[in-house]
Amino acid sequence: MQNRVFVLDSQRRPLSPCHPARARQLLKARRAAVYRRYPFTIILKEEKKGAVLQPIRLKIDPGAKTTGLALVLFGKNGQKVVWDAELEHRGDQIKARLLARRQQRRSRRNRKTRYRKPRFLNRGRPKGWLPTSLQHRVETTLTWVNRLMGYVPIDAFAVELAKFDTQKMENPEISGVEYQRGTLAGYEVREYLLEKFDRRCVYCGAKDVPLEIEHIRPRTRGGSERVSNLTLSCKPCNKAKGNLTATEFGHPEVEAQARQPLKGVAAVNATRWAFYQRLRGMGLPVEVGTGARTKYNRRQQGYPKAHWIDAACVGESGEDIRLQPDAQVLTIKAVGHGRRQRCGTDRHGFPIRHAPRSKKFFGFQTGDIVEARVPRGKYAGRHVGRVAIRHRPSFKLNGFDVHPKYLRIVHRADGYEYSFREAPPR
Repeated sequence: MQNRVFVLDSQRRPLSPCHPARARQLLKARRAAVYRRYPFTIILKEEKKGAVLQPIRLKIDPGAKTTGLALVLFGKNGQKVVWDAELEHRGDQIKARLLARRQQRRSRRNRKTRYRKPRFLNRGRPKGWLPTSLQHRVETTLTWVNRLMGYVPIDAFAVELAKFDTQKMENPEISGVEYQRGTLAGYEVREYLLEKFDRRCVYCGAKDVPLEIEHIRPRTRGGSERVSNLTLSCKPCNKAKGNLTATEFGHPEVEAQARQPLKGVAAVNATRWAFYQRLRGMGLPVEVGTGARTKYNRRQQGYPKAHWIDAACVGESGEDIRLQPDAQVLTIKAVGHGRRQRCGTDRHGFPIRHAPRSKKFFGFQTGDIVEARVPRGKYAGRHVGRVAIRHRPSFKLNGFDVHPKYLRIVHRADGYEYSFREAPPR
């Protein structure tokens, strides 16, 4: 079962999503046309009067690397998911590129021996400032919130706002002002460890088995109850380890991993309030849920772990959600709009190449999804894929050259890659 199809009226106003079979009927009868491929949207050719809009809520599960999105329809037969997607961020890529740029600039300034006054102390940061890699997560998610509001009559939002309380786990006695200065999230140690160690036994790698909280250095040998001394293992490994430390048991990497901070949780904690305030500014009701409530709702209904399922189960409204048994999940991967850099450099920072002035040629640009109908030759036939342009009439498509006269635009490059995958089995 595919996601519902988004529908716009002749004035480009959103209507309630329809079943894919109904969309095919409208397209076949030429009463509608394809407006957008991803997410698939049709536009009616005739004005539809008296359309009844069903209440639809957009539910969001923000994540450091992947954000779950789900549109839940509130109908007479209960609540059901009519569209779902997972949005993959590129914050790590942005951070790596900013680091490379900083290193190149520093190298260049060292080569230029004239004195330059330091600038890192003469600039202030506005209230609510976030690093670029974290701001990207907020802006990318809001971009898709605004897009979906243009295709679907959304009447409310639901967002998971809290994940872990890392400070409370490190020091259970902390309270008052000292606690308020730290991160705020109400969740248990076990869920923190499941997230940190990828929900598998750290010793044998077993997954989807009962896991026990285990001390890296046993308490009988001076080990503490701090979260940095805890990990997860299956029952056979825990029994075989006995009174040994993780290093003596042959796994020194476990101690190093346990000392590492949970970077993803820190990213979510840093961006959650900025995202929440931006949602509030859109003028629609916002339902707030916690990570513990999301997990409880999902387990009570017997659903597997997935970002879009977590999004559907967010908040009090996620207690009774119907999922399609064979749903397809739209994966949206942020890839950017290309580089603004006009001059490429080698590893020493010296210029070696220059980008062309125009990003388009013959009306196409790199990243466009196109359909090619080649009439003759080795690659005769129909081909669909992303095109890479050259500034001559010979483009790259699926590993071979093709003339732009054989190409037709299917979906313009918009900074994202799209793919479908099957939902996890229950």
